[in-house]
Amino acid sequence: MAAPFDEAGFRALTAKISAERGFGAANYKDGCLRRRIAVRMRARGVGTYAEYRELLDRDAAEFEQLLDALTINVTKLYRDAEVWEAVAATVLPACWARTGPLTIWSAGCASGEEPYTLAALLHRQAERTAQPERLADARILATDIDRGSLAAARAATFAAHAFAEMPPALTARYFSAAEPRRAADELRALVHVERRDLLSDPPPAQGLALITCRNVVIYFDRPSQGPLLQRFHDALVPGGYLVLGKVETLLGEARRLFEVVDARNRIFRRVAA
Repeated sequence: MAAPFDEAGFRALTAKISAERGFGAANYKDGCLRRRIAVRMRARGVGTYAEYRELLDRDAAEFEQLLDALTINVTKLYRDAEVWEAVAATVLPACWARTGPLTIWSAGCASGEEPYTLAALLHRQAERTAQPERLADARILATDIDRGSLAAARAATFAAHAFAEMPPALTARYFSAAEPRRAADELRALVHVERRDLLSDPPPAQGLALITCRNVVIYFDRPSQGPLLQRFHDALVPGGYLVLGKVETLLGEARRLFEVVDARNRIFRRVAA
């Protein structure tokens, strides 16, 4: 394992990960990053940060393993509660105020926690504004490439631990009491699940009000990220919103496509051009 005092090697490694995958290393404490990187270095029998950088250059699969270790991709409803509070307070009211259909894309939806979180927040928005009829024009398009995840998303059932961050009032209102808890019919009616490859398939719709794609973009190399973010931009209405994961950043030309709405919570808005 790399010597603890190898600060330069550690900084060079995290800079590489950030530059090539848009990983927001600044969002993690150094100690946390060091421990998670050390796990992968031990697994591969690598002794220094420099050697591990060289390994990442020639082994794309190891880069994916490292990202998994760094992000610890645990799926929960309302994951990163602060993000969803910001979406509920700022993004959804702006989307709701638009005329015409309200279409949201949950890109890389995994087993459905994100789209059903969005569905619950949309219903709460309808109740707060006393506009339940607006839901008839709303839909959430949930896509992923993994067939097992899509089957789970269609089932719309979640174990108790998936509700750890969701406000109890939302859990009680929109999910069954029996475990595994199932999303209410009114939520399932909003969510449309389909298989789609983010890199090779077109977006599932145009004129989107909101795209959420959290902790997905970092898994693509930088040459792939640019075209993907361009497709997101093109699929959104002018002024439409994009929400990324809390460790993800916009790189290169993508910074010209979106303006920052909430830097802390990675909320962006499409610029008109």
